[in-house]
Amino acid sequence: MNMTVRPLDRPTPGPNEAAEATTRQRVLQLVASAGPVAVAQLAGSLHLTAAGIRRHLGVLESDGQIAVHEGTGLGPARRGRPARRYVVTAHGQAALSNTYSELAAQALRYLAEAAGPHALEGFALTRAGTLEARYAAGMDAAGADVGGRADALARLLATDGYAASTRTVPGMAAVQLCQGHCPVQQIAAEFPQLCEAETQAFSRLLGVHVQRLSTLASGGHVCTTNIPTTGSTVEGRTT
Repeated sequence: MNMTVRPLDRPTPGPNEAAEATTRQRVLQLVASAGPVAVAQLAGSLHLTAAGIRRHLGVLESDGQIAVHEGTGLGPARRGRPARRYVVTAHGQAALSNTYSELAAQALRYLAEAAGPHALEGFALTRAGTLEARYAAGMDAAGADVGGRADALARLLATDGYAASTRTVPGMAAVQLCQGHCPVQQIAAEFPQLCEAETQAFSRLLGVHVQRLSTLASGGHVCTTNIPTTGSTVEGRTT
């Protein structure tokens, strides 16, 4: 008996695949903004089941976009097996970014060579000043409380794609501004003047002296800026 063997067809994409990809992108963005973050936190924030979150995390981990955080947790120690917490990897950061990083880096290299390092510093300050001017109104609406201003700054940065959030520091009169994504991460790794100018702009916007503890550009899993909430002054302002 003759049999006709038909080639296996590619499976037709299901109607839920696009939705699954969108949800997975939201998971990746939340890990970037809140990491190190556990399954329960992700499930609560995205209103999904823990099983659904684990499925998405498994795909992202297999793709090398997230990894289990090896450091200690931020909260109080608990008995039993500690929950696995996730952070975004460099590959995940690249997946979140859609900038023309290499072209911009070439332009900045040319600027530094043609006009000198002062021109590069001037560009960084101008860029940070533009951000500061755009955020000024939103920051003024937040009032004088440093914690409230930090929250307002995080919201403004988040609208610009920085996946920003704030965290309290237990036992300290300070909050931390965390930026889980940076559109210019690859460029800032070569030109740290961008990070330095941005930090100065944050100080002026917040009205206190801030300290950058880590950056994505230098290999951290998040940009972390320490913001004291009492006893600091900038340009004559007190808190």
